[in-house]
Amino acid sequence: MSLKDPNIVTPGAPKRVALVIANPATSTTTGWPVGFWWAELTHPYYVFTEHGFEVEIFSPDGGRCEADAMSDPNDASGYSRSDLVSQGFIHTPALKALVDDTRRVADLEIDRFDALVVAGGQSPMFTFKDATALQAKFVECYQRGKVTAALCHGTAILAYAKLSSGEYLVKGKTVTGFANVEEDFADNAVWTYGMLPRDQHVMPWRIEDELKRLGANFVQAGLWRGFAIRDGNLITGQQNFSGEETARAVIDAVGA
Repeated sequence: MSLKDPNIVTPGAPKRVALVIANPATSTTTGWPVGFWWAELTHPYYVFTEHGFEVEIFSPDGGRCEADAMSDPNDASGYSRSDLVSQGFIHTPALKALVDDTRRVADLEIDRFDALVVAGGQSPMFTFKDATALQAKFVECYQRGKVTAALCHGTAILAYAKLSSGEYLVKGKTVTGFANVEEDFADNAVWTYGMLPRDQHVMPWRIEDELKRLGANFVQAGLWRGFAIRDGNLITGQQNFSGEETARAVIDAVGA
């Protein structure tokens, strides 16, 4: 059966997703290099493309992006060694090249896309405050009624996204993101292994606390459980194990 067979390919133009990953930075709390998280790019990318979507990868500054070390299945820590989806992406030259030369968010034309998805990693917690073009595109996408999503620490964008009315986009919305129970787990892990002193935290602030402060109804499914939730055209995913759930929620919302 040919891939052009109308029985297996929906006729008409494919749906398009703009997937944003963070640029590399240095953590102000640990001094470590930080970036995006592989699974939060690769798992949604896989789900979208398997459903016939076209995906373009952007970053706030454009150019080469670097992943958090522990998200790499080849990292010595072994933390992500079972992530075969990311392993396949990394070892496919045409796909890896997409991360080596991302497009600038400022050049993102909302008209060309059906959905915008912001992935996480550690870098968003340190860089999204100044990512004004991303904040503007996120709000534009949302206010135009298009599917607008953020995943894990990528939900940091909601701490800065304001509507044209001046109110925070997240106010009154039911959302999820990297939860306090997961921040506690991460802090305890680095303390246990002597990577940080016990009075020092991995993150400079917490997603759950801040979004609640801004008026959101923050919900979560428990420690490291894959989870995503939709409120209107806003979709949020809990953490790095929620990429597939987030992508499927976007697909359902777009109506592919």
